[in-house]
Amino acid sequence: MPISTARLGEILAAYPKLPVVAAVGSHSALDIADGAATEGFRTLVLAQKGREATYARYYRSVRSADGTLVRGCVDEVLTYPKFADLIEPVEQERLRKRGAILVPNRALSSYVPLADIEERLELPILGSRRLLRIEERTERENYYTLLDAAGVPTPRRIASPREIDGLSIVKLPHARRRLERGFFTVGSFAEYERKSAELLRSGTIRPEDLETARIERYVIGPVFNFNFFFSPLVPRSDGLELLGVDERRESSLDGIVRLPAAQQLEIGDPARLPVYTVVGHGTLTVRESLLEDVFRMGERFVDAARERYPPGILGPFCLQTCLDEEGKPTVFDVAVRIGGGTNIHLGVGHPYGNALWRMPMSSGRRIARELRQALDEGRLREVVT
Repeated sequence: MPISTARLGEILAAYPKLPVVAAVGSHSALDIADGAATEGFRTLVLAQKGREATYARYYRSVRSADGTLVRGCVDEVLTYPKFADLIEPVEQERLRKRGAILVPNRALSSYVPLADIEERLELPILGSRRLLRIEERTERENYYTLLDAAGVPTPRRIASPREIDGLSIVKLPHARRRLERGFFTVGSFAEYERKSAELLRSGTIRPEDLETARIERYVIGPVFNFNFFFSPLVPRSDGLELLGVDERRESSLDGIVRLPAAQQLEIGDPARLPVYTVVGHGTLTVRESLLEDVFRMGERFVDAARERYPPGILGPFCLQTCLDEEGKPTVFDVAVRIGGGTNIHLGVGHPYGNALWRMPMSSGRRIARELRQALDEGRLREVVT
């Protein structure tokens, strides 16, 4: 059974006046910690043993005698043999004693089983834990279902590899690095058979993942990841904010496309097949004449989420979007929590968030500001689940 509202109320009633902001140590944890520290919260990162130095050493908080933060943004790091261990009752109790409110990122839902997050994790989550499952393309109801309900355009789905009749993309996870992509593009069934065989042979993808992979028509155009924020604490007309836009840097895809065409043709197999592993992000803005379409897309998504999965979106979300030659958006991926590219704006804010708030406003800071407002107004239950 999911955590009950009564149990959540008991937990929050025992929390200190100023809770601790916690995140799994990967993905966008630095943005979360930096934003929380800027808004006056103490921070906690949950790290996997052997991967904690970034947080425990290089970005650890240094405070003056009166508690003023003078360096870094991570006050405490808890380490685990593996991330999924944080679900153990003794570990949850340790987090509750610290007054931890967990900000979900993709690392949380990738390394901790979704069923455990939904039914066993008795910690307040800033956001909707119910929505995390829709990010899984293998679920019967997923983000495509929600996008369709919202009337937001998505790439045309191809039901079977034999129906591939033009440039298409096959979506499935990487065989070893499950957080990453094992995507590949094809233009025909014959190319699908050849490329999938090569990727299976090299250990890049798994047969069972290939069987359930989603195939969709490739939309040609630049990719914009729109980082939104939705607040339930303000009138509905003011709830949606666009904070910023990022793009992914993918290896080895970006390395290959930087080569002249003649050199690309000289690359031998299997290196010629690009790998879509996300290794970084860059910042973007979008032409202002397109912003109204972007906002309409975000509004529709928020309304559909509230109707189908109440209470719907709480806080940050990201619509990963391709813009065609006419500037029309097509959404091909969704994050119903903080996106992976928001670290590009930590400390300096997002361009659009800064313009709205008249101060540096990163996604991490916007999350912390929402938490601060909820605490000040006695409305914490409206932003956590």
